[in-house]
Amino acid sequence: MPKKNSLTARRALALLLAYLTLCIAGGVVVSLMAMPAVFGANNAAKALAPSLTVEGIDFDVTSLPQKSTLYASDGKTVIASFYAQNREVVPIKNISVYMQRAVVAREDRRFFEHAGVDVQGVLRAFVQTYVAKGDTQGGSSLTQQYVKNVLMVKAREDDDPIAEYHASEDTVARKLREMLIAVQMEKKYSKYEILQGYLNIAQFGSGSLYGVEAAAKRYFNTTAANLSVVQAATIAAITKNPEKYDPSIEANQKTSEEQRNIVLDLMLQEKFITKAQHDKAKATPLKDTLNIQSVQQGCQVAGDAAFFCSYVTNQILNSKEFGNTAQARQKLLNEGGLEIYTTMDVNANNAAMKAARDTIPVDDPTGFEVTIAAVKPGTGEVLGFGINRIYDATDAAKTDPTRTSINYAVDQKDGGGIGFNVGSTWKPINMIAWMLQGHSINESLRTYTSYANSSFNCSKFSGHGTWSLHNSEGGTVSRETPLQGLIKSHNTTQASMTQQIGLCAIADAAKTVGYHNAILGQEDVYSANSFNPPMIIGSVQASPLTMANVYATIAANGVECTPIAIKKVIKQNGKSVKVPSANCHQAIAPEIAQTTAYALNQGVLKGEAKAAQLDNNRKTFAKTGTNEQTYMLTAGFVPNQVAAFVAVGNAEVQESFSGKTINGVSHGTWYGMYIASPAWKEFVDTYLAAINAPIDSDYGTPAEQYMR
Repeated sequence: MPKKNSLTARRALALLLAYLTLCIAGGVVVSLMAMPAVFGANNAAKALAPSLTVEGIDFDVTSLPQKSTLYASDGKTVIASFYAQNREVVPIKNISVYMQRAVVAREDRRFFEHAGVDVQGVLRAFVQTYVAKGDTQGGSSLTQQYVKNVLMVKAREDDDPIAEYHASEDTVARKLREMLIAVQMEKKYSKYEILQGYLNIAQFGSGSLYGVEAAAKRYFNTTAANLSVVQAATIAAITKNPEKYDPSIEANQKTSEEQRNIVLDLMLQEKFITKAQHDKAKATPLKDTLNIQSVQQGCQVAGDAAFFCSYVTNQILNSKEFGNTAQARQKLLNEGGLEIYTTMDVNANNAAMKAARDTIPVDDPTGFEVTIAAVKPGTGEVLGFGINRIYDATDAAKTDPTRTSINYAVDQKDGGGIGFNVGSTWKPINMIAWMLQGHSINESLRTYTSYANSSFNCSKFSGHGTWSLHNSEGGTVSRETPLQGLIKSHNTTQASMTQQIGLCAIADAAKTVGYHNAILGQEDVYSANSFNPPMIIGSVQASPLTMANVYATIAANGVECTPIAIKKVIKQNGKSVKVPSANCHQAIAPEIAQTTAYALNQGVLKGEAKAAQLDNNRKTFAKTGTNEQTYMLTAGFVPNQVAAFVAVGNAEVQESFSGKTINGVSHGTWYGMYIASPAWKEFVDTYLAAINAPIDSDYGTPAEQYMR
């Protein structure tokens, strides 16, 4: 709006505003419409017409933007908070009387007497500003200030910067608009409802600190209900200049104390406190009253739970249950005041993070990642992640290899990487496919070191040329059964099985038990990225979470679930938000699951997975894997408790382990049993001990029809 250029214009506006104030206060707003000639003095009045209504503006305090909070599965441990405005709305009954009185004394001492507009205050302010040419004065009532804040919040909600500007511009038109709405508000709401609204919407600190509850926690580590006289006066003083009077900023503290003392004087003047209370509070150094709490938000400050936090937020942003667009979902997370109860088990996440860093320290010269994902069988609940990295979403991570915001345990679309070649941990999928086609795991097979790709043909695969392969110790063992092939982790037996049932049967079984690729846009196992004969020995790119979920299907008697990170979400009105479902269902027959589990246990007792044997002689089901000296892996489960997958290697590019010294240990040739299996064992043992899990030796009974 154009500025007023003369004292005559200023005086005319002052007189006009004085007249309008009296009209508004007297309830004769309609007289405004009879003065079109006067409006010509300031074309800002053109904006006045649409302001004569409050339709479409929601003054309900519970609709204000509020922070959302992420909890662990215990419902108590806070993982992180998210907000556009750090605010927790509380009712007036939960705000101390001292706080109520302090803000009235500071902002509007005639609040309980006027009808929305303080006539005396407005006349004084405008005469001082425009007639006497003194400093700019405010004169706005608490009700008007509440109106201004609501209009600004609504403009931000609507992503309307023009409306936000007009809600705060220094013009007569804006003041008139606030007055008109304030009078209408006072007819609809009680004084205490308006005071409640103001105390929850006002800015009480620098940055994004809004409302007295957040201020009480920030400055004094208390609640709005428990604010003392001196604390209330400190907070009430801030609204005049939140950046300058914020007491958490050391440079502000002298000024903040002076402003606090002004509020105390005003409270005494209005007889809101006694002389003794006033003197005691005023004599207390401001520094002695503070107990500053961090207001940092988001996954950046979630510590060892940060990678899980990142997964949850990506799940929200990717799930239609939280809104039709990513923008709407982000808005709900930042402003919806949600209470988000996740599946993260604090014990599991802590144990996974510790095992990852024990296996390869964060600053190990190799820079290899250790990545762990854990799922609860039969539920889809993701229990936690372990990564030997420091979570950091700032630019510092670009130059520091020990820091990252990428959760290598999950798919690319969920904030993860491109996945790991899973090696021999894939082989139980081949056994499941074999049994799904009606075969026994004790059938004797001829095996070779060269196979025609056409021998794996099926409806979706037509191979050409030959595929040469051998077992890790060289050559092949012929004849051999699928059971022996799994125990000894032989590659050639997998190829002979696939010759008989076709490559499509393997891919179909993988999808059935919950497998998909990690790379965005190539998730389907039938994509060119994975669908070829080497798939059967783990030449695919999968996230540790996906592989943990595959093993969870085997652990849950064949029940497959989609991994979930969220149990429930409660909105600020107490209603629940629908959350993504685990869609648990019987994917394979229990007999097939139990027989596969039996084979895995035999691999621990007699084969390559001996290093995974758990403490207390607990029955253990695990499989190791090594992929071309670039990745070392181990997967396994404990029925009803946990399924977990460990991947070790360079998570961004393939890099050989050959001849490397890792965490002080050297091997010419590295295998999964050397490092991934001990990491898996450490995690599972630690977690089971923390939850005092019972030992169950009944699982893994093979079915007779698959043992013939």
